[in-house]
Amino acid sequence: MDLRQSVSNQTDVSLRLAKHILLNTIHKHSNIVFSPLSVHVVLSLITAGSSAETLDQLLSFLKAKSSDHLNYLSSQLIDLVFADGSGSGGPCLSFANGLWIDESLTVKDSFRQVVDGLYKAASVHVDFRTKASEVTDSVNSWVEKETNGLINEILPSGSVDSLTRLVFANALYFKGAWTDKFDASMTKDDEFHLLDGSSIQVPFMTSKKKQLISAFDGFKVLELPYKRGGDRRQFSMYFFLPDAKDGLPRLVDEVGSVAGFLECHSPDQEVEVGDFRIPKFKISFGFEASEVLKELGLVLPFSRDGDGLTEMVDSAMGQKLYVSSIFHKSFIEVNEEGAEAAATSAAVFVPMCLQLLNKIDFVANHPFLFLIREDMTGVVQFIGQVHDPLTT
Repeated sequence: MDLRQSVSNQTDVSLRLAKHILLNTIHKHSNIVFSPLSVHVVLSLITAGSSAETLDQLLSFLKAKSSDHLNYLSSQLIDLVFADGSGSGGPCLSFANGLWIDESLTVKDSFRQVVDGLYKAASVHVDFRTKASEVTDSVNSWVEKETNGLINEILPSGSVDSLTRLVFANALYFKGAWTDKFDASMTKDDEFHLLDGSSIQVPFMTSKKKQLISAFDGFKVLELPYKRGGDRRQFSMYFFLPDAKDGLPRLVDEVGSVAGFLECHSPDQEVEVGDFRIPKFKISFGFEASEVLKELGLVLPFSRDGDGLTEMVDSAMGQKLYVSSIFHKSFIEVNEEGAEAAATSAAVFVPMCLQLLNKIDFVANHPFLFLIREDMTGVVQFIGQVHDPLTT
């Protein structure tokens, strides 16, 4: 199996999802951050428990040949990408999965092997029928612990009730220091232009050092690498800055529509900088992902009339499971030291590149797109947009 091609397919799915979320009318002018990888893992596990048309639709949506391919990809990412690097000076990383199962159900051996062996998920039998609120608190406490306190609730009140039979959740935590940290004494307030034509004063980080920047038709890309540990991984944050102050929607549409976009639009060498400014920002964002996925054509896993989630549990009830909700939350803070980010998802089940080598300006003083990626594999962990750096 070609891991890089699988990651490329996963990235295309991620950017398509990002385009839909970022350009959604409700969120169009909002600060947003989410982890497409977190959502992808949840969908991959649902795929492992699916059959018939539901399985086919999931595989088509995720651009995968089989459930085995998805399981292999997830296991490789967990082993390769998310090993903690803080002990050797790299980013602090963790990725955890958990499965809460009603005590009346028995998980199929084949599904348990995938859950335990490949996804390394901690499985817990619980009483949804009489203790749904306690289970909700348990899941939320688990998420808070696994995200180092950045996210304290993934399941809203009332999202789990006596009819719930399974909950699957994952949590992603990342904290990295820039290879070249910004000097906090050089951070100064300056003008940031909003899409409504007004402007605000926000703190901008700056540096006189060479930077990884490339200019393309209508936008520029900045890559800020994180300090590496003792392995081959290289995590970086990318800033996609449209030339036009109101150019973000058009840029998001392009990023989410062109296959292999990131591979052809990444800086490959350092350049001298002229005016260089990046705003500090902090974002917390959550959404219910099932509605977004249905709008993109993935409907069968969420259908009450479906019979495709048959490979999870051994019981007649298991033949009528469906996904009622997928809740997702993410957090990110970017400052002079680096970035700290976390994400969690929970599924609830119920019955050409143009280079400029001369000195270049990069002034992110209007709405822009950003993402965090592991460059060796190409895996995108977080995607977001900043419309107002002062709004959290």
